[in-house]
Amino acid sequence: MGANTSQVNDLSENQSLRTLIGTESISENDPFWNQLISFTFISPTSSGDSKLLEEAVIPLAKILIENNPRTGNFGALVRIFLGRTKELKISTECQDQLFIWQAHNALFMIRCLLKVFIREMTEEELHLQFSYQERAPGTCDTGSVDLLEELMCNLVHLVVEVPLLDITYSILFEAVTTMLVLLSYQLFHKDILRDGFIYQYLMKGRCLSLTSRLVKTLLYNFIRQEKCPPPATHIFEQQSDGGGLLYGLASGVANGLWSVFTLGGAGTKAGLDQEQNPLPLSNQSLLLLLVLANLTDGPNGCPNPYRQAVTCFKNTQDTSSISTEQPHTFQINFNSLYTALCEQQRSDQATLLLYTLLHQNSNMRTYMLSRTDMENLVMPILEILYHVENRNSHHVYMALIILLILTEDDAFNRSIHEVVLKNITWYSERSLTEISLGSLLILVVIRTIQFNMTRTRDKYLHTNCLAALANMSAQFRCLHQYAAQRIISLFALLSKKHNKVLEQATQSLRGPRGADDNSVLPDYAQDLSVIEEVIRMMLEIINSCLSNSLHHNPNLVYALLYKRELFEQFRTHPSFQDIMQNLDTVIGFFSQRLEVAGSDLSVERVQEVIMKGAQALPKERLKKFPELKFKYVEEDQPEDFFIPYVWSLVFNSGVGLHWSPTGIELFSMDSG
Repeated sequence: MGANTSQVNDLSENQSLRTLIGTESISENDPFWNQLISFTFISPTSSGDSKLLEEAVIPLAKILIENNPRTGNFGALVRIFLGRTKELKISTECQDQLFIWQAHNALFMIRCLLKVFIREMTEEELHLQFSYQERAPGTCDTGSVDLLEELMCNLVHLVVEVPLLDITYSILFEAVTTMLVLLSYQLFHKDILRDGFIYQYLMKGRCLSLTSRLVKTLLYNFIRQEKCPPPATHIFEQQSDGGGLLYGLASGVANGLWSVFTLGGAGTKAGLDQEQNPLPLSNQSLLLLLVLANLTDGPNGCPNPYRQAVTCFKNTQDTSSISTEQPHTFQINFNSLYTALCEQQRSDQATLLLYTLLHQNSNMRTYMLSRTDMENLVMPILEILYHVENRNSHHVYMALIILLILTEDDAFNRSIHEVVLKNITWYSERSLTEISLGSLLILVVIRTIQFNMTRTRDKYLHTNCLAALANMSAQFRCLHQYAAQRIISLFALLSKKHNKVLEQATQSLRGPRGADDNSVLPDYAQDLSVIEEVIRMMLEIINSCLSNSLHHNPNLVYALLYKRELFEQFRTHPSFQDIMQNLDTVIGFFSQRLEVAGSDLSVERVQEVIMKGAQALPKERLKKFPELKFKYVEEDQPEDFFIPYVWSLVFNSGVGLHWSPTGIELFSMDSG
């Protein structure tokens, strides 16, 4: 059969496809359909291969769009697929691979055609393409079942009913992918879609009753991280007795669609771009879950059922009864989900799922915060932030907001200083042979602030970084020497920047300007206001640590004394006078004790003086300030951010899906 392998560029000449898209109606009972869907191939999973396939399908699909109103052949193909899916579960139990193979092939063809249809026509026109029938050319059958809804419901049923096995992997992947394609109208609209046929089917049609099962199945697909099984080409090899049903059927397919379809050549690893997409079903299921969970609420205020399911599911270990007040709830193994989330944070979509669960599912948030191995979750997030220059801005935001949500919990802030890490290989600025998770978190957040100051200058990023540090500050414990140094170094950098902006502002006010000089001056007053706000926040963070846990942080006191001159200029500044009182008290107290101890003190002796002094400093000498606590609050109309973000992930990471950038309206091609 390998000798009869066809190439994608031969599709336009393929006789079976010519018949399908032609001007003649084909009866659903015609043997043609069996021949059409009996081909063996490995679906393309890399973007390049998908692009080749799409380019070959587009001209064929356009001919079908023209002829289908008269022939109804597209609807017939859909009904052929639907007819086969009714027996799919039984076929799986009986290991009837031939049946599953043909159903998969029919769905693959439908998906390829739908992808072009959606680009070429409105949802109303698509609905019509499903309704055209062969019996009366040019007319549509308005009285029968809604075939588009039937397909969508069938796909949901297929995903939740058919077990994930080697022989069903491909058809389950295809069902999830086809649902993504049906929802992809959003890509071609700048405004967020809040209605439409497909939206209604999912929100209130027959699919609604399967909401919790669909969400649960998609989550388990993500959790299981099943690799794509190798192609089952052995099914179609001629047996030693010269035949058999499977071989007989398959060998007559050389004139069908493809005899074997292996884009990239038969030598590729299961036709997959293994580096990019080793887990196609897991990836695609997660993308579909994120798309569904981020659909808007209904026009009449009816809540999105998929978001409800995501926000209220419980642990299988939870023995309390499931509340009837929470529709679409279910139980899932939290330990398995936590493990998968820890392992998969290198992808945007896994980080977005983690954010969604932490922010919206209180059961999952409580569970995560109760774990004694939080480093498994926090370390991948820190690594995302550490490599900020290689990540898109949305991924960095999500990672940062996850840290902010975690730092809202005092127990988390305490426990991270008790976890000791050894040899952090990805942290390259300095060799860290032993450091607490808390100190590492501080180092990475400070590095993110410094990167932002020199490169992106994004106020939102600054605010969230500082908020996370502020939440942690009262619980700082045994800060690593390097972490303490970096806190003071960041303050030094801010101080230098403050002086520079102040100098520029002064010069601009003095500088001569000609009558015809219409150039706009930079808004130094605004720059100064922003930088002073950040300096104030840093002073509050240092003050919070000193006020609450000075005796636990001798390294911070040491770094503070070493750079004490930095703080001189802010002592009399009206914006900082109040907060500077405590720093002055600490600097004055320890400076005096060091003077008494003598001159030319060794580092060890200085640290000894600080340790003893920390025990001796009366707490009442430090003025009390309100506790620093910041809480993450999602902005109004979060869909304006999340829907374009999710679809940019589908666009960039969808396995086996290629969209031409032309015509994409939802986001700009350089966003994120």
